[in-house]
Amino acid sequence: MAEKIESSIESLWQDVRELSLGSPPHVDHLPAPPTPLQFLRRYVAANKPCLISAAVPDWPALSLWPSTDYLRTALSTSPVSLHLTPTGRADALALHPSDPSALCFASAHVETLPFPEALDSVIASDDEGKKVAYLQQQNDCFRREYGALVADCEEHVPWATAALGFAPEAVNLWIGNHFSETSFHKDHYENLYVVITGEKKFLLLPPTDFHRMYVREYPAAKYVYYQDSGEFSLELEDPNSKVPWCSVDPYPLPQDKRREMEKFPLYFNGPKPFEVSVKAGEMLYLPSMWFHHVRQSLDDTGITIAINYWYDMQFDIKYAYFNFLQSIPSTLFEDPSRRRLRNDKARPGISLCSSGDVSDIEVSHDTRGADDDENN
Repeated sequence: MAEKIESSIESLWQDVRELSLGSPPHVDHLPAPPTPLQFLRRYVAANKPCLISAAVPDWPALSLWPSTDYLRTALSTSPVSLHLTPTGRADALALHPSDPSALCFASAHVETLPFPEALDSVIASDDEGKKVAYLQQQNDCFRREYGALVADCEEHVPWATAALGFAPEAVNLWIGNHFSETSFHKDHYENLYVVITGEKKFLLLPPTDFHRMYVREYPAAKYVYYQDSGEFSLELEDPNSKVPWCSVDPYPLPQDKRREMEKFPLYFNGPKPFEVSVKAGEMLYLPSMWFHHVRQSLDDTGITIAINYWYDMQFDIKYAYFNFLQSIPSTLFEDPSRRRLRNDKARPGISLCSSGDVSDIEVSHDTRGADDDENN
């Protein structure tokens, strides 16, 4: 019975890609924003991501924010939240502070500083100095902390607001450098993510790939930064708590690669994740519950800036299906005798990965006219 369930779920991973994301599976690349009806029908209802070029051509932010002088002047007296870690990986797995053979879920040390001082810390971040700073706070920080910049972009995404029927619950700003990295996770929001400077590189997996993420509970911990010594300590939360988190690192160090592939075969031997690079002026629609991992590259000023809009997801039948899938015990997949996916069952157009490399993943262009859906 267990083998039959495992085989059915492996088939589900393939079916979702073929039925929802085309053959070969791809992420639509739209030349311009969709109409509200197109967005609702093709993408939100289908829980399907898309990349949109020329998404915000009239935003003053695109021409103003690449200037750090402009940002320093506009936010000269604004206190902002600065996240500090020794590695650039906050809300991610790290070695347990009292058991080097185990892992914990580590969140960042957070300080409130004047923006110019915080920006200096971001620009000065490097892995040799063992301190990486990231300007972000997932609490509607754009409207709470960066009010002086609100006029430089829109308070919501008009066509998304019209499609969904309500305004975003939160708007967040992200300013970092290439040392900051976001581990695999999912959010219960419809996420519209706009890059202003630099480039963001996403790995995406649909919600049906839940078991490939090896979600497990880890003790919660937090970094503490000591200004005098410039050192960090990692301390367990008190009282103790646990956080369910994805165990997979898609980019393991070369010396760890074989071990990681053996620990997480469903990820490394299964269908490839989708890779989407979001450049300045582009927008990624990231549907609710999609797993995503994020890296970034810099602009000429040494930073990457992005803003995202979180719209509440609808807790509908798709959410019920996901909860059912999530309830299937992961132990069904962890029997070593059945760890290896059967590559001979892969269907035409579906490639299986063996290393976590994603350089050959396709992003297609959608060239259909703006009125296609309304005419159907």
